[in-house]
Amino acid sequence: MNIIIPNEHSQMQQISEKVRAGERLTHEDGVFLYQSDDLLTIGQLANEVNLRKNGNKVYFIENMSLYFTNVCEAHCAFCNFRKDEGEEGAYTLSGAEMIDYVEKHIHPGVREFHIVGGHNPHVPFQYYVDSLQALHDRYPDVTLKAYTAAEIDFFSRISGLSYRGVLEELMKAGLKSLTGGGAEILSDEYRRKMRVEKANVSQYLDVHRTAHQLGLRTHTTMLYGSVEKHADRIWHMMQIRELQDETNGFLVFIPLSMQPISPKASIRRRNSAFEDLKTIAISRLMLDNFQHIKAYFINIGTQLTQVSLTMGASDVHGTIVKERISHAAGALTPEGITREDLVWLIKGAGRIPVERDTFYNEVKVYE
Repeated sequence: MNIIIPNEHSQMQQISEKVRAGERLTHEDGVFLYQSDDLLTIGQLANEVNLRKNGNKVYFIENMSLYFTNVCEAHCAFCNFRKDEGEEGAYTLSGAEMIDYVEKHIHPGVREFHIVGGHNPHVPFQYYVDSLQALHDRYPDVTLKAYTAAEIDFFSRISGLSYRGVLEELMKAGLKSLTGGGAEILSDEYRRKMRVEKANVSQYLDVHRTAHQLGLRTHTTMLYGSVEKHADRIWHMMQIRELQDETNGFLVFIPLSMQPISPKASIRRRNSAFEDLKTIAISRLMLDNFQHIKAYFINIGTQLTQVSLTMGASDVHGTIVKERISHAAGALTPEGITREDLVWLIKGAGRIPVERDTFYNEVKVYE
């Protein structure tokens, strides 16, 4: 009797058959895909899944990133955005000061404020509530997508409120969705190594679970390219996938390519284009219960973002206006981009640009 010894080709064939049959991939499957150098097959499979889910449509939003404070009690190893109170460059803006900033930079058509910042222990929780309220009062038609799960956990600690209590207060002030940040890699070992001095794995997941129970649809991320193993990335995706099975509350998964501390850092200190594309494609294959995978041009650049649209990505984020966190950490990409350039970028990949709102309702289709 002949014994067939599985090889790379046969394992890839088995994964291909599972994907095309709509079967869920395992941890072993995901690790194998990371270890394979067959990017074209991985990308083709991810493209097939994305076309099944979204057709030729690729989504973007007119949004604006806002940062009320960069003062932070945490000292995460990968962060170059944070400052200590009193340090040169540290700031904490009032609602009126932020409105003044917005008035100077906003452009017609902005539908969303993307709001994140430091965990500033020198102001009370009410400051964070009032910040949203000021924006909501001045721009009632702009959706407030605000704060990470790690920030919600921080607010819980400084206020004494439960996650539900914190979220309910913020919702009264106009909160409509949570940002995806603070996930980093959902591994306690990783968080120890990278000094992630904020919400742990279970807390991150529980904040999103609570938000979903309150009717908020949220976003979620994965910051990859430092000390984690491929197995850690796949486990991260599987934990997110499991919560999505439970709540169906996530709108999109956003792989974030780690940036070096300095813009002058060599190419060897950055993730390769190969790794970035593979991560987007594998995310699309592993997260079968997510509608969208985002290619974040701020971290991977506009041209690689365009290529990613044939490898599983169905969203290119938005106009942003002026991004600060990735650029503080050494990103070489534009701080923002125009609607016209996003439309051009998507059409250049042979796809149909769709302007959306925060919740992926279609605003305009650019045929």
